[in-house]
Amino acid sequence: MRNHGIGSWTARRARKTPHRLAVVHQGSRYTYAQLHDRTTRLAHRLRSLGVRRGDSVAFLGPNHPAFLETLFAAGRLGAVFVPLNIRLADAELRHCLADSGTSVLVHSPSFGAFAAASGVGRLVAVDDTYDKALAQAPNSPLDENVTLDDLAMIMYTSGTTGRAKGAVLSHSNLTWNSINTLVDADFASDEVTLLSAPMFHTAALNMTCLPTFLKGGTLILEESFSPSRTIDLVEEHGVTVMFGVPTMFQQIAAEERFAEADLSSVRKMMCGGAPVQQALIRTYEQRGVRFLQGYGMTEAAPGVCLLDAENALAKAGSAGVPHFFNDVRIADPAGHDAERGERGELLVEGPTIMSGYWGLPDATAAAFTDGWFRTGDVAIADEDGYVTIVDRVKDMIISGGENIYPAEVEKALYEHPAVADCAVIGVPDEKWGEVGRAVVVLAPDAEASAEEILAFLDGRLARYKIPKSVVLADALPRSGAGKLLKPRIREAYGTTDSSGAPA
Repeated sequence: MRNHGIGSWTARRARKTPHRLAVVHQGSRYTYAQLHDRTTRLAHRLRSLGVRRGDSVAFLGPNHPAFLETLFAAGRLGAVFVPLNIRLADAELRHCLADSGTSVLVHSPSFGAFAAASGVGRLVAVDDTYDKALAQAPNSPLDENVTLDDLAMIMYTSGTTGRAKGAVLSHSNLTWNSINTLVDADFASDEVTLLSAPMFHTAALNMTCLPTFLKGGTLILEESFSPSRTIDLVEEHGVTVMFGVPTMFQQIAAEERFAEADLSSVRKMMCGGAPVQQALIRTYEQRGVRFLQGYGMTEAAPGVCLLDAENALAKAGSAGVPHFFNDVRIADPAGHDAERGERGELLVEGPTIMSGYWGLPDATAAAFTDGWFRTGDVAIADEDGYVTIVDRVKDMIISGGENIYPAEVEKALYEHPAVADCAVIGVPDEKWGEVGRAVVVLAPDAEASAEEILAFLDGRLARYKIPKSVVLADALPRSGAGKLLKPRIREAYGTTDSSGAPA
């Protein structure tokens, strides 16, 4: 077999465990042999549409077996897979399609109108005709010469700091990330992985789905998240692994059935997007369930650090230590290694790091320093080597010459029992240049005034770090990966007074 990329995984898994259950989606169940057959037939269909080595094939739709079939079929042909975020606006989607040079768009029926007007000439609809077309396609072996260094995927960043950029990920990047995950998260061959977080996000696909397939486990695939249905699926299928962002796990814990639900099969909760608060960790530990917390980014395919379950409470708020085959360093503004305990930008190096941004040589050059990828995150390492992300470099507030890191203030705010969600931003100030403002979402049925919240921080933070105002909000905008969308928060609350009224 000459294909050494991820497109060969279905064939390799089918020859080892052909009858093992690979995917469960609604009423459909596919073994690894069946998944391999469907992937092969889709690859033949894509080839009949003109897809050749190096061409881009995009998928637009919610979680569905066709997503995985398109990923593996593209890899079988040496083509490039482009997963699209269904939450993007039409203009943003068109940018991703044009930027990647997509030649074929595979899409769910709900995106039929967009697909027809997208400008992509060749479309594959995942509707009633999809299975019929697969059945009519050949299933003869395909073995394109694909190396681990070949391009496998263009995965677009969330675009929270500007227009989305395409991270260029090779088959090697994806394979090494899966190996890191198998080593550090200890995936087993009998895993039953529940995935309701969207696979167009790198953590759901590359940290959860692909490692499950590499080990030959079973993927329970959901198109959307429901806390009640999650409990049902755990009990019905004996789920062993779950992935989500903190808000998803909070909603599950808030279900009335949570205290009595049978969670005995669950070995690990994998969480990303934001640190898990101690109260939530304790809530799950009381039910015998433990958290693995990951820190990463699209450009790292995505794993950078992992906080293991044994240290989830002792090192709460930490990103953990680097994945097995990755290395990190913390650099001062001059690019030198920061002293232990000092803040600096987190840099990462390893086999999971992208080669660059698609079609953006200047942005690629700016993203690396002597071969180390610049994360843009301010970090600090403790005496044990555990890394804590303090903030984004661009989010830091400079007030009267003092550096204020919003993440540090947000962590203190979360200790208030009435605070369910929060964000700290900088707002203009005549005296200090800029000062902090806390935007707070209160927990259901909780009451707290702005004055009470600020008083709570007194003694917990240095005076200059305490926000000068608090705005109460109904909800905060977050990306699908659970990250606060600071630009939107600044736009909505950066020009309001402490009562939330326009200044």
